[in-house]
Amino acid sequence: MPKSLTKLWLRGLKRLVATQIAPPRSPKPRTAVRPVSAKAAKSVISPSLPVKPRTTVKARAVRESRVRPRASAWAAGKWARSFHSAPPAAGRFVNHLAYALYLPANAEPTHMPLLVMMHGCQQSAEEFAQGTRVNLLADRYGFAVLYPEQSKTAHVHRCWHWYEGAGDGEAASVVSLINEIVGRHDLDAERVYLAGMSAGAGLAARLAVEYPFVFAAVGLHSGVVFGDANSGIDAMDIMRRGSRKDPVALIDAAVDVTSYPGMPTVILHGELDSVVSKVNAEQLTSEFLRLNRFVDANGAWKNGERREETQATSVTTDYVRNGRRVMRVCIVRGLGHAWSGGDDTVPFHSAKGPEASAMLWEFFKHQRRVQSPVRDETLV
Repeated sequence: MPKSLTKLWLRGLKRLVATQIAPPRSPKPRTAVRPVSAKAAKSVISPSLPVKPRTTVKARAVRESRVRPRASAWAAGKWARSFHSAPPAAGRFVNHLAYALYLPANAEPTHMPLLVMMHGCQQSAEEFAQGTRVNLLADRYGFAVLYPEQSKTAHVHRCWHWYEGAGDGEAASVVSLINEIVGRHDLDAERVYLAGMSAGAGLAARLAVEYPFVFAAVGLHSGVVFGDANSGIDAMDIMRRGSRKDPVALIDAAVDVTSYPGMPTVILHGELDSVVSKVNAEQLTSEFLRLNRFVDANGAWKNGERREETQATSVTTDYVRNGRRVMRVCIVRGLGHAWSGGDDTVPFHSAKGPEASAMLWEFFKHQRRVQSPVRDETLV
């Protein structure tokens, strides 16, 4: 009996020592887990583990659109990239200006109108084409679209030098490019229209003031008052607060209004623009009212009529003379520094507000520039 008890005691001691030395075994699951096929595994989502969300088709399209423009940006026509050898400019031994040209599908092969589109900072020709969707209008109405493009060597953010002095060479280069494109493709020189966004609007205003017989009309979206900035520091200050000078006096200092042929103009601006303040649109309006002889040198009203229309998305003012709309100013409610009614997957374009591209073309298509200077003393 004592011998049997000793054996039992020794056997229990060995088991106790073994459990302290050996690692503990994980408990067996109560139910067996059956293997799951790879196809079925994809459909199983554990509520206790974080799961990477699937990329939806819409999200993937937005992501891809920021990388490369969609084919619809240049619609069904021909999109071509090239360089123009412009005349030498200050500080440049070789003056090559990059550009893109869109020729619409099924349009008349000759004497088409031309719309010149000046992009803003941090934009390329492709992005501006996609964001504004102008090429879709070109296919519908049969006009060519030219996109001059600023180089990163000229400005790291692709900004045009629209202010005094620095932009002399760029303005001349753009005009040289336009003349070449019009001649090469036999476009209608009396129907060349110009539009720009932000810094592109700044250079467009300068082109309209200094080369009035090249353009039949101009559109300025989120633009800066003309004629006050003489440096980059000036430009940044005026963008934020406008000019402290009388805009009519600025225009009279830059242009002989008695010989200026007038310039049909559309001005668009976001009500909440924090990059280029809305006061710039008001001052640009005063300048082009003077250039179009609605006001005299003191800013007093001379002739014509003013018609204002208030809508849910915008406040639009037309300036009319002899039944003809010469100017349109549109302030877009709730819009920041962005192209109104554009493709909002592209930076600096917004789906808010009226479609700026359609508004511009609706205005432009009624304008034509006679290619000879005309002096009208009665309107000065």
